[in-house]
Amino acid sequence: MRILGIESSCDETAASVVEDGVRIVSSVVATQIDIHARYGGVVPEVASRQHILTVIPVVREALQKSGVDLRGIDGVATTHGPGLAGSLLVGLNAAKAIAFGAGKPLIGINHLEGHIYANWLDKEPGQEPKFPLLCLIASGGHTDLVLMKGHGQYQLLGRTRDDAAGEAFDKVARVLGLGFPGGPAIERVARGARRSAVLPRSWLRDTDDFSFSGLKTATLRMAEEQGLLPADGVQPSPAPAVSDLAAGFQEAVADVLAAKTADAARRLSVRQVLLAGGVAANALLRQRLSERSPAPFGYPLPKHCTDNAAMIASCGYFKLRAGVTAAWDLDAVPNLPMSSWA
Repeated sequence: MRILGIESSCDETAASVVEDGVRIVSSVVATQIDIHARYGGVVPEVASRQHILTVIPVVREALQKSGVDLRGIDGVATTHGPGLAGSLLVGLNAAKAIAFGAGKPLIGINHLEGHIYANWLDKEPGQEPKFPLLCLIASGGHTDLVLMKGHGQYQLLGRTRDDAAGEAFDKVARVLGLGFPGGPAIERVARGARRSAVLPRSWLRDTDDFSFSGLKTATLRMAEEQGLLPADGVQPSPAPAVSDLAAGFQEAVADVLAAKTADAARRLSVRQVLLAGGVAANALLRQRLSERSPAPFGYPLPKHCTDNAAMIASCGYFKLRAGVTAAWDLDAVPNLPMSSWA
């Protein structure tokens, strides 16, 4: 069964054809990183206008690379939330038009469950994730800890009470003048650290929730005290002290995420622990989780961690197999919560 996936929740326009939920036949991603880098973050209006320009060419390229036309597609899966309203509407309406015109079922996908299903991509038979599992979704907009008892069966255990992990990376990178996106910038600079700066951890005892606002503020204050804030907003060549601070921040985030995820996995006796979302590309976080997880630990390939349509198509396959489709009045929901399929 082949599913065409379309993703446009933020600043990537993506389309992909995935077979049987695991084999990527084609995957095309048009990124807007260079466009938004000058602003230090994603500008919603700019993002939605760019999606309008690129969505049809991207879908055409994905179909061309797959070697099949719409007659060879069994369904069209599209992100309808959460995300930026204007961006979501572009991909959603394109998917509706394509599905309706081709007479194919429409499948609505929550962007966060799409990230979870990135863990099914490129897996051989027998290598698929095992239920019940615990998944940490860490991205620019979300930090959620989700128990998954089966396909489409989700229980939200905890989430960030303020900044998402990826959002904290972006804000700290902006403060230090390291550029956008912040995650890769901080990880790159941290490699040159002599010794990691000592920064606080917010553990929020007796809860599975997270908090990174205090860590962000502590990093800012330490940067001010050490005179590390760039005068013109850009660090042309980060000083060793900047690398130390970046490393300390990265370690604090990774330690909290890994420790709280491992504790929850141990308490719930899950069969597997998964990592998903853009922050899953961070090597230190993967290392910490691998060291602490009480169950087999898995994560997507780095190219599948950031927003892409293959993960949306993968989730769409399992939904369609279960007989779950969307009505033509499916709408974009910027704050769409995780919910079980029904």
